[in-house]
Amino acid sequence: MSNPQTDSYSAPGVTGQNNGNSGSSWPRWLRRNTLELVACAVIGLGLLMLLQPFALVLYTWSFVTMLAGTVMFMVVSKFPE
Repeated sequence: MSNPQTDSYSAPGVTGQNNGNSGSSWPRWLRRNTLELVACAVIGLGLLMLLQPFALVLYTWSFVTMLAGTVMFMVVSKFPE
């Protein structure tokens, strides 16, 4: 008769307990889902700044804003969920 606890493999240092934390020690606001939404909002803001016809200073900073949002999205996509 086999013992199911010894037959299955688990990585060293990993327990089967979740503690309601979904396995991540990162703070909730620093996880991928939240910061991807922020990055998308920054990209959208840059697009609105680019398409508005009223203020030249907004148009001037629109590319930098979209670039910052894109870089933020690329970095944040590597964060844990």
